Amino acid sequence: MIEDKNGIWITGASSGIGKAVAIEFARVGTNVCVSSRRVSELQRINEELYDEKLGLNIYPCNVASSANVEQTVKKIFAENQIDCLINNAGITSFKKAELNSIQEINDIISTNLLGSIYAIKYVLPHFIEKGNGTIINILSVVTKKIFKNSSAYAASKMGLLGYTNSLREEVRKYNIRIINIIPGATDTSMWSSEVRKLNSENMIKPEDIAQLIVRLYLQKGNMVTEEILVRPITGDLN
Repeated sequence: MIEDKNGIWITGASSGIGKAVAIEFARVGTNVCVSSRRVSELQRINEELYDEKLGLNIYPCNVASSANVEQTVKKIFAENQIDCLINNAGITSFKKAELNSIQEINDIISTNLLGSIYAIKYVLPHFIEKGNGTIINILSVVTKKIFKNSSAYAASKMGLLGYTNSLREEVRKYNIRIINIIPGATDTSMWSSEVRKLNSENMIKPEDIAQLIVRLYLQKGNMVTEEILVRPITGDLN
């Protein structure tokens, strides 16, 4: 169990990896704050946790809006001690680049890249002031391998990888850890039901990634896992 009073803020926590991470942290005794545009799904998670006498603190947020992120961070820090941000909010589109609309591209970049940067931007002053903190970013294997039909998604995740790698060098002096998680195909609703039906046994389970993230968060001393790549043992989906 986690004994301190610090807490976690997770974006995109209504399903998939974000949901699994929120539940895992709640079960180890962390104060968990969660955000999503789909508030009803966050409330449903609290219903699932009710019998365990656990609960999440819900803060609706559209990370694609910098003003919304700023107001959400103000509310969270006014009511909680937070020492870890987990950037998980993300969307994708499995289309050829020529078929992606400008709106689709804007939505992917605004959510995956800019949304994460906004969250970092507004929590960073709090972490700098207290002299510690952890930022965990859920990236993707697209930062390590070329895949077709995911150009906008790849741009968003590679952009966030570059941004946070640079940021890490700036914030070491404040004892702020930046950890990039790079998962391969994971069994979440980001994939179509057809793909999941055919491949779920060869995909990573969100709960396994959640357990990994808790272990990385709990690393103590003068050591940090700055980047970790995880894949299904069978490899990437073709």
